Order: sequence, then structure tokens, then C-alpha cells
Amino acid sequence: MEDSSSPKNSAFPRSPYDTVGGIVFFGRVLDKIRLHAAGRLPDGYFLGDDSDPTWMDGRCTRFLHVTYKALAERVLAGGSDEEILGWCFANGRRPGAEEILIFNAFLTKRGWRDTASPELENLKRAEGLTGRPGIHTFFDFQDADEGRSSRFAD
Repeated sequence: MEDSSSPKNSAFPRSPYDTVGGIVFFGRVLDKIRLHAAGRLPDGYFLGDDSDPTWMDGRCTRFLHVTYKALAERVLAGGSDEEILGWCFANGRRPGAEEILIFNAFLTKRGWRDTASPELENLKRAEGLTGRPGIHTFFDFQDADEGRSSRFAD
């Protein structure tokens, strides 16, 4: 699902499943930067400062070979999501279609039957989402935690 708009009346970033240029999660990173700068990002949201390389923000910036700091500066200078992605391609790298496919598959399935599954279960417990259908990945968790419906039936 292509979605290049930032949230207008929401303090939540867009769904991690939404894509910019075919890349999942990138738009969410942009939204978090914009919302944080506007003082509208709720407490507890990780900002990809590279302090924990396993967070998806950092995985996304490393995939594009740009630093989070440089990306944040570019986002705050203005421009559309597509323009900012173009800047990443020019100042970092432009991954090929197969690389994007593999990256998207990794991120969209993170937490489902992998080494991160225990962490996801802990988050679900902490947020009272244990037993709720449709939460098998971190993307599913983020959608549920922010009030979005599950994209997949169990």
C-alpha cells in the first residue's frame, strides 16, 4: 500500500506496512521525525539515533546507507516523502528491486517465529494485547497498539 502522506490530525506515525518508493517502514520513520519536531510524538517512541541497531529505524537508515541524523536534518528541511527518498538514493544508495523485496520481507515478518519472538510476546503482555488475534509481528503490534485494524485474518 503506497501512502506518502504524513498524519494530519494524529499523534501516531503511519502504519509500518505503508510504503514509500516500495520500501516499508520508511514513511513511518519520516512521520516520527516530523511528529517529534512538532512536539506531537507520544512518549516512548524510539527515534533512530543508532543507540540500538536492532530497532527498525536504524535498520531502515542503514539499508539506505544514510545516518539517522542526516535523514532527520533532510526531513526537517522540507519536501515530499518521495523527494526525501530520492535524497537518500543520491546520498546513500539505491537498493535494487530484489534487495527491497528481501528487506521488506525481513521487516514485515520480524517477531514471527524468529529470535525476536520473545521480545514481541513481552511487549504484547505489557500492553495488554496478549491473545488478541492478528498480532504475529512487530508491524502487527505497532498497528494494534496505535488503534489500527489487523491487516490479516488469523
